[in-house]
Amino acid sequence: MAFGGFGKGSGQQPVAEINMIPLIDVMLVLLVIFIVTAPLLTHAVKIELPHASSAPAVTKPENIQLAIDAQGRVFWNGQAVGEADWRTRMNEAAAQTPQPEIHLRADGELAYKHVAQIMSDAARAGLTKIGFVTDPRDAQ
Repeated sequence: MAFGGFGKGSGQQPVAEINMIPLIDVMLVLLVIFIVTAPLLTHAVKIELPHASSAPAVTKPENIQLAIDAQGRVFWNGQAVGEADWRTRMNEAAAQTPQPEIHLRADGELAYKHVAQIMSDAARAGLTKIGFVTDPRDAQ
């Protein structure tokens, strides 16, 4: 590595080499600083937080038992109702907060169009929770 001499023959020319020694020194100093401070960062302050035991107040919606027999008659919670009556009751149930769930029980011999009509009326009224109730003993 030639930096120049004392002679008059050499002119002022730029040095094309990077001096790495100061860069390495700075990096080693930073490494030592990080090694010393890293254990201090993991040390936490121990405090006793208060414990609260509460359960959210969940209002359980009522379930509407909607049954359809083999003749296509509709029963709302065990009471026989007509088509206009169940539509009115569905609109009233959709306005409740929280919305009740509809548990739909349909006879196995019933045509699907009756079940689809009830589901369509419930969706039109705004009821979103509809479940089908089956009897596993009959599946043989």
